[in-house]
Order: sequence, then structure tokens, then C-alpha cells
Amino acid sequence: MSSITLKSVEKWFGAVQVIKGVDLEIAEGEFVIFVGPSGCGKSTLLRMIAGLEETSRGQIMIGDRDATAEPPNKRGLAMVFQSYALYPHMSVRENVGFPLKSAGLPKAEIDAKVDEAAQVLKLGDYMDRRPKDLSGGQRQRVAIGRSIVRDPTAFLFDEPLSNLDAALRVEMRYEIAKLHQTLKSTMIYVTHDQVEAMTLADRIVVLEFGKIAQVGTPRELYERPANLFVAQFIGSPRMNVVPASAAPQIDLPSEAQSFGIRPEHITLVAPGAGKIDGTVDVLEYLGADTFVIVSCGDAGQLTVRVNGSTTLVPGDPIGLQFADAETHIFDAGGLAI
Repeated sequence: MSSITLKSVEKWFGAVQVIKGVDLEIAEGEFVIFVGPSGCGKSTLLRMIAGLEETSRGQIMIGDRDATAEPPNKRGLAMVFQSYALYPHMSVRENVGFPLKSAGLPKAEIDAKVDEAAQVLKLGDYMDRRPKDLSGGQRQRVAIGRSIVRDPTAFLFDEPLSNLDAALRVEMRYEIAKLHQTLKSTMIYVTHDQVEAMTLADRIVVLEFGKIAQVGTPRELYERPANLFVAQFIGSPRMNVVPASAAPQIDLPSEAQSFGIRPEHITLVAPGAGKIDGTVDVLEYLGADTFVIVSCGDAGQLTVRVNGSTTLVPGDPIGLQFADAETHIFDAGGLAI
């Protein structure tokens, strides 16, 4: 287990720069998640840390060692991909122990490490099965087990849950969270799913076009986004953004170009009793919650989170009320004020 530090890291593919001077310190034992839209560079950055992509410029430090030019097998890292890449003709026990067998370790040592990994991942009942006899979640646990037995410096996860259905994703999020609590290992995890990031990470790195838009805890990014991009990327449903000119009754600084308000911070009131008026356009019923999408003229369409038992119907006139303290104000460049 060790810290990982990126110093002015860049990646070029020919004349195209995809990673643009990233500086990042990941503490020993920390769980850090890279998030961002497709094409932002999160998987490329992870592969650079793993050594699967060359670093064009900058340094990658593992502990106090410069690993920038080291091949993947010298970095002491274990990578778990979205593809399980299990050997179909081998049992679970053989799959988990394969890296150790390839390294020439004694059978007794292999068996002990495999049994320990099986206990951590609750695979004991499946050790003699073939991959085809396992569910998707069980196969992913086997792939993680194959990494655990190597006792790596850090774990790298590249969208490991993207092949699973919704129920299994929730189950595996829990398994990975418990794994981190048990092993206390450094973990770097890539996902496009901000719910995974919010529920798993000690800190989140939000990437935009190859640069870091913001780094912080899930709470910091949710409550104090540094810019408009982070404000709308973190949170589901996404933050409502209103042009400053569309709400003259709200006291905003002169440099404000827009302000944001999260759906759960809006209260529905009678028309004329709030800060913005609109008409109910669509209701999205989710059981405990209903998302009410309100057409508000120049302010655009705003989403409001309300109790699932609302009696509103499309076409109802409505007012939207919220506290000034709950708003996020942005300048013309999209930076938080």
C-alpha cells in the first residue's frame, strides 16, 4: 500500500493532447474516484498510472519512487477491468490463484492466499465452479480476488460495474466499499456514474476535457461546486441553472451571469407566492419521490423534487420558492462566485 502522486502529467496522441497537465496527490489508503463525461480522459489517466499508456510529460510517483518509465509489472498495481477476463476452463480457485501460480509460488502459499481472498469476498461456496456457472456479480468478485492475492500497492478499477444490471450494481457497490474498509488499500476507481462516485469515494476527481475541474469529498463537490460544470455533473437530478436576467427579483451580484438551485431546495407554492412562476409540464413518479418539471418562461425548465404522493397534474400553474442561501452563483466564465 502506498501513495500515488501525479506531477504535471500530460498525454499526447500525435498532435492531440488528451491529458493536460494533471497534478494530483492520492494518500496512502485513500479511495479516489475519477468521474467525468465520455472522452474527458479518466480511463486514459488510469491507464497511465497503471503503465498501460506511456506518459508523454510529467511524473508518476508511487510512494517515493518515480514510476513514470516503469513497465506495468514493476509498478506493483492491480487493475480490475469492466471485462472479467476469467479463464472459462478454470475453476474459481484456479482463476484466483493463477497470478501466483504464474509467479512460481509454492502451492501451500497459493492456497493460503486464495482462501484468504475467498473469505474477504465471500466466495467460499463457489470455489469449485466454472465462470459460466456464476452471476455477473460473482464473476466480478472473482476478478477482484485475482487482484487481492497479489497484495498490490494499490488497486485500479476501470468501470468495474458497467456490465452489471441495476440491482447487482448496488450490491457490488456495497461489496467494494466493504473491501476498502477491510483491506485499507489505496484504490483509484473510474466511473461515468456519479452515484457510484458519491457513495464510494473518499475524494472525487472531476475531469473535463483532460483537466481537473475540481477535487474534493462528495459533500464538498455537492455543496460547494467550483464551477458550473461540476455543479451540473454532481447531483441527480442535475442542478437547475437560471440566467440571472430571468430572475430580477433575486438579489445577485453585478458580475453574476447565472445562478443554480438544486431540485430538492425548491418548494412549490401558489402562483405569485414564490420567486419564479411556471406551469407543470411533466411529472416523473419514482415512488418515494416525484420529479416535477416546470416550464418557467425565460428561466427555462426547472426540476423540483417533491414527495411521491403529490396531486399535481400537467398544466397546473405553480410558484417556485427557495432560499437565497441555497443558490449557487456563477460568473460569465462559469466560475462560482
